[in-house]
Amino acid sequence: MMIKTEKVLHLKSCRGKKVRVVREHYLRERVPCYSSLCQAGCENGGKVLPAELTHYVVPDVGVVVDYQEILELRELQGIIFTQTACQAVQHSRRRQYNRLRNLLKDPRHDCVLFANEFQEYSYCPREKGEKQEKWHTRCVYSAAVWYHNHLAGMMDIVMITEDQDAVAHYSCLNSGVYVISVQDYLRDFWTVLTVAHELYSSISQVLQQKESSGSQREFTEHLPTEVLEAGIKSGRYIKGTLNVNKHHKEAYIATDGLSNKNTDLNWGVLVYGGKNRNRAVHGDTVAVELLPKSEWRGKLTALVEGQEEDQSGKENESRPMPTGRVVGILQRNWRDYVVTFPPSDGTYSQSRNSQRILAVPWDRRIPKIRISTQQADSLQDHRVVVRIDSWESTSLYPNGHSVRVLGRAGELETEVQTILLENCIHVPPFSDAQLREMPINSPENPWKMDPAQVAKRRDLRESHLVFSIDPLGCEDVDDTLSVRSLDGGKLLELGVHIADVTHFVKEGSLTDLEAHSRATTYYLADRRYDMLPAVLSADLCSLLGGVDRYAMSVLWELDAHSLAVNKVWYGRTIIRSSYQLHYELAQALLHGEQAEVQELSNLRSEEKDAKLHELTQALEMLTHVARHLRAQRDKGGALELEGVEVRAQLDEEKNITALVPRQPLEVHETVAECMIYANHWVARKIQETFPHQALLRRHPPPRREFFTQLVESAEARGFTIDVRTNKTLAESLDKAVDPQDPLVNRMLRMMATVAMSQALYFSTGQESQDQYYHYGLALDRYTHFTSPIRRYADIVVHRLLTAAIDLDQGLGNVKALASNKELEELAQHINNKNRAAQQAQKLSTTLFQCLYFKERDPQTDQHCVADAVIYSIRNNGMLVFVPEYGVKGPVYLKNRDDQVVCAREDGSCEWLSGSIQQYADHITTTSSRGTSTFRLFHHITVRISVHSPLFHSDSLNLEIINIRPHLTAEPRQPCSQGRSQLVQEVMRLAEEAHKQAQEKAGRQPKQSKEEKQFGQSKTPNLYSLMEEVRELALLDLETVTRVCATTA
Repeated sequence: MMIKTEKVLHLKSCRGKKVRVVREHYLRERVPCYSSLCQAGCENGGKVLPAELTHYVVPDVGVVVDYQEILELRELQGIIFTQTACQAVQHSRRRQYNRLRNLLKDPRHDCVLFANEFQEYSYCPREKGEKQEKWHTRCVYSAAVWYHNHLAGMMDIVMITEDQDAVAHYSCLNSGVYVISVQDYLRDFWTVLTVAHELYSSISQVLQQKESSGSQREFTEHLPTEVLEAGIKSGRYIKGTLNVNKHHKEAYIATDGLSNKNTDLNWGVLVYGGKNRNRAVHGDTVAVELLPKSEWRGKLTALVEGQEEDQSGKENESRPMPTGRVVGILQRNWRDYVVTFPPSDGTYSQSRNSQRILAVPWDRRIPKIRISTQQADSLQDHRVVVRIDSWESTSLYPNGHSVRVLGRAGELETEVQTILLENCIHVPPFSDAQLREMPINSPENPWKMDPAQVAKRRDLRESHLVFSIDPLGCEDVDDTLSVRSLDGGKLLELGVHIADVTHFVKEGSLTDLEAHSRATTYYLADRRYDMLPAVLSADLCSLLGGVDRYAMSVLWELDAHSLAVNKVWYGRTIIRSSYQLHYELAQALLHGEQAEVQELSNLRSEEKDAKLHELTQALEMLTHVARHLRAQRDKGGALELEGVEVRAQLDEEKNITALVPRQPLEVHETVAECMIYANHWVARKIQETFPHQALLRRHPPPRREFFTQLVESAEARGFTIDVRTNKTLAESLDKAVDPQDPLVNRMLRMMATVAMSQALYFSTGQESQDQYYHYGLALDRYTHFTSPIRRYADIVVHRLLTAAIDLDQGLGNVKALASNKELEELAQHINNKNRAAQQAQKLSTTLFQCLYFKERDPQTDQHCVADAVIYSIRNNGMLVFVPEYGVKGPVYLKNRDDQVVCAREDGSCEWLSGSIQQYADHITTTSSRGTSTFRLFHHITVRISVHSPLFHSDSLNLEIINIRPHLTAEPRQPCSQGRSQLVQEVMRLAEEAHKQAQEKAGRQPKQSKEEKQFGQSKTPNLYSLMEEVRELALLDLETVTRVCATTA
């Protein structure tokens, strides 16, 4: 039964007028309490609070609004959020409310929502003249009392509030219901939870030291939301995401999705200077108003050594482009930032009396953040995680608070954690609750297949020769292949068999939620963070040789002569891989070379020869099919773009001994073609079955203007690049070969990679079918199906394929699929995480490169001198690529003293007074020594050193020392030698740091077998290490919004 009452609301109209609104309000006697102690028969579906706790905690409205970060800590259990508090957050802080909703949904967090305003005995109508804050406190206290009574006194209830009057008034009214401050609660109940105490101290100081609103105004006020929305609709304002570049003075608003009526906006809108950004931070969604054309500016074209250097002169700018100013912020996209506290005696020294420090963010695109802290002296030269709280128009800088300390700047582990955090990558060790969901597989209790599963699945163990081909030492084998002849040789059957991860990872489980959150496995230069626990990724889901495994299979029946597809079969299978091959071994067998296959080593000679012949025949058949598949895609215009791929070479203890560049072998392409083929056919299947709810991957055609550098650079070398279609681009790249310098074609393909748009996941209900096309692979539909161990998108696709198979078989209990909206949100989440993974991988590689060169003397060590190729010309220098180390960067031809680089007769360089002149394909310097010319694709000699700023990441400095190619007495192998030494040197540094940490902290307990198996690695000795690192050597971060990895 419901009781009708009235609720009076005092609201504000869009014009600012106060409006009194009376709404009907219904109360119920039975409202879920979500406690496992409940004896009243509440319908508690979903999460419930455990019974074994000492107390439940009910935070006041003010605590939820100001201290939600503390309540988000997983250590805090039994939290009851009231409807009153949630609604207060919803009305005042939209982004915080979304975080609160996600917190309540997440089963990993022990908290629930209680609808106290609909419960008959906890509802408190607002009294006449009662202040809203007092009413809110009374409502929350009433909810706490109701809980205590409802649970018959079996659980103590602690209400926490920052209102001291409430503490004094309510603390003694009811036994079993305690009212205390947040500080007292943390002190009495969570004494050892240091992170909570530090957060409380940091947030409290920020709240106490809010700036006076009467200060001098530094920025114009933002326009109201309703004005911004009306202006965007009318075309007066432009909506977009603010992208600040590393020079910090420039920012851009991308114009994707805008009307093309104004062709000036095709390249976006420039926002120059901090005043015009008007307190917007990189990543914020903003509204921009265009300035008069007389005030338009051009992009900076000169190389800039750092944000402190002023290169804003008109001679360094491109032609003017639409320029605007931020008039309002539609959505703040603040995140956690890593900052460094400046030294007290340095340039950035602050007044220690006020305890307010201007901390400098690691990311140059973020403004300095004012932090209130009592630990300013102890945190000098440390990397600290902070959050921005506000940025008032009266302040030049945003205000924030510290969250936790990462460590001293420059230490390896601190810098690695900085990279992860700056890319919003959170990879804590898998929790005990998640690991309890995992199947057990040990010598004492080996895992066995379920007889029910065996009965349901197609058994391929005896009928098919299944094998895998992976990098040497690979442990997470998620794909295998099979091929056989049928019907007396008239037909062929090609099979791709993928690990059936979804059998072990049930939708909605804790493991699934964690995999969803991570979205991918993160590969860094010295480690990797798995998406799934190792018992799955390296064992039960890994299709290892000689063991029975569950798989999802696609089998094609092909005509043996034309290789046309007769029929396709999809389904769940049982396989036993006969051979676990690595690429070099498979290629050797194809070439007829003598090679040792481990699985055949114990067989008699005759049996061994027969099985080896069978395997070789299968490999040859597979190669024949793959060549045909590649030829078909080539006809459609498939692109072959350039990237440097290396793999980690490991010893028996899983230490990296070298990074070895992967030599191009035909077997690489053979495996890749089979995987692409499977992804394409699975995409067809799920899209045809679920036209509006399938997860596909598209690669939009790039904009023609992005190919300008590629076209002009090729013309400088005498080549013509046709960019009208992917087919004409592929053909012209194939022809652009310089017999004298193979690096020219490689550089052109890298430029084409930079020009590409980004390949993205999407829901088919979100795009029209003509937008499904994958430009790089030349396929009308494509998805990811073949790597569910390391990509969450593949897990989603496996579930869609399973549902499609069930529908084909007429099963009536097919699980409801995600809606188009839910799937699109998931796709955007995975896209964001993939971009973060690529960026973290690149930054990690740069970190190791810097650590390798840091302890070398660039003046005497020959490893610091290398050959470089010019690939782009700028106003005051050029961009070069160093093949030996896979490094790219700027080389300056003009310094701050207006001196230019000039060449002596022997080619060596010196700095003299002179001038510089830029042309389309070259740049010249003129001095008393004459004129020196530097052309695109010419080889020069550079010296590599490390620039180590205190506040930001280390970077490599490239200095030209000779205008001729670098010649060594003994030629060094490109990439391999340098990278091998690079990683070994960094591992030495890490080991020393680890030993020092152990000596400082005392002897650490030996790691258990379970920790080795399931824990995430922090030291260089890792359970799992990367198999391949894709070095995006030429990707310029300035063009990150249009950079794409076009690979599948």
